Amino acid sequence: MAQATQSVENADFPDATRRIYFGRGRALAYAGIAVLLAGAAPIAPWPLNPHPAGQQPATSTWTDDAETGVAQNDLRAHPAERDQRALADFIAKRFRVARDAVGGFVAAAFRAGTEHRVDPLLILAVVAVESRFNPVAESSLGARGLMQVLPRFHQDKLAEHGGDAALLDPVLNIDIGTRILREYLRRTGATEPGLQMYGGAFDEPSAQYAGKVLSERARLERLLARVRRSDA
Repeated sequence: MAQATQSVENADFPDATRRIYFGRGRALAYAGIAVLLAGAAPIAPWPLNPHPAGQQPATSTWTDDAETGVAQNDLRAHPAERDQRALADFIAKRFRVARDAVGGFVAAAFRAGTEHRVDPLLILAVVAVESRFNPVAESSLGARGLMQVLPRFHQDKLAEHGGDAALLDPVLNIDIGTRILREYLRRTGATEPGLQMYGGAFDEPSAQYAGKVLSERARLERLLARVRRSDA
């Protein structure tokens, strides 16, 4: 996937995209220019990956504890909420993106990870490398949105959502991008080659794309480790 070039502030939205952003009643409210006001129920965190970078398996076993019934503001008793807030705070500062928007992106990544059995931290790391959390990013090759999905290669996944404009819906973009990532991880059988395939650099011998993504993932993992130690 190519790097993003179009800014949120300067994006020109077609009518179909405006309908996606403003016409849907969803848990996340989409804004197309600067901020997405997002709210989402807490979702269980993916466990920290014990495997070395580049050697972790493509899928993992984990436990979903989202239905604990713990009060939303009790962050010690609800580690999933705590982790997602910490991730959103960190990403918002690092990439200078509105905090409310990032909260929605993080929640969407955890949802997609839950549904498609992909590490949410890996999803967020791909977003960081691909678009720097710009939901309306578009590359010179036509890749769109947070995970820089190329529409012409994934029409089968877009058809059920109304076509290419769906990629400017952050939740759908993350969901579709995660489905693509899962396919590549399964096809290659390991994280590094799966990431290289996602980045369109499968034959690149130094695996620079995968290295960037895994570095971002490691940064997020270290953040969560610090947060969890502080609450221990």
